Amino acid sequence: MASLKDMRVRIAATKATQKITKAMQMVAASKLRRAQAAAEAARPYAERMDLALGNIASGMAGAEGAPKLLAGTGSDKVHLLVVATGERGLAGAFNSSIVRLAREHINRLQSEGKTVKILTVGKKGYEQLRRNYEKLIVDRMELRGVRTLGYVNASQIADKVLAMFEKGEFDIATLFYAQFKSVISQVPTAQQIIPPKFDASKPAAALAPYEYEPEEEEILGELLPRYVATQIFRALLENNASFYGAQMSAMDNATRNAGDMIRKQTITYNRTRQAMITKELIEIISGAEAL
Repeated sequence: MASLKDMRVRIAATKATQKITKAMQMVAASKLRRAQAAAEAARPYAERMDLALGNIASGMAGAEGAPKLLAGTGSDKVHLLVVATGERGLAGAFNSSIVRLAREHINRLQSEGKTVKILTVGKKGYEQLRRNYEKLIVDRMELRGVRTLGYVNASQIADKVLAMFEKGEFDIATLFYAQFKSVISQVPTAQQIIPPKFDASKPAAALAPYEYEPEEEEILGELLPRYVATQIFRALLENNASFYGAQMSAMDNATRNAGDMIRKQTITYNRTRQAMITKELIEIISGAEAL
């Protein structure tokens, strides 16, 4: 049985842990506001670009002059998975949920006889995926030193992906990230970015025919690389907001659990202390009666 001193040390250690988790919760809450605002601000631009390119691409379906980024290579044998996760942990199931979705895709593609390549963005995704798929990881990128996410960070990743595509290193690229819904809801998402898959559920008015100047091929040639970078940038912002939301929720749960542990430890300490006092009193009374 632990001594009273050991119990006091445990209680003090749990209280110190509770202070740390509470502080991390408050920091995550303050950062979440900015991250959420940035993610929400990026959504309309990404959605309108998706709609505009979808409109142009619908008129070029099957055309001979369609850019390679739009038409693809004509094959689907080699898949590149761009798995974007966080740089740090202590965020509940945030990182593992994205990696789990990527694992499901990897296993499905391999069962179909496809070749899989992985590009990780974020330290935690790399650490989890290398345990089983180290040979599939062709490159890794980390944003640990980046204080504020910018378009330049997404552009660096996009340039690497586009360069691999130009070299013929893959046929299809899919981006994995967590879409931010709320503090308690972050949805792991897989989005095909090369060749892009546009939302076919848009209303007919949104896909009305237009005449373009310059020609569609030239417009797509300029916008498709920017589209890839924009979708990656949006994913990074969504991930950032999702990370802080998940961390805030996880630290809140940890703080509550620490409080429950402190109460239980305090009750055990008080009961043990009372039992020791009672035992000493009995021994004193017994000794007095023996005299």
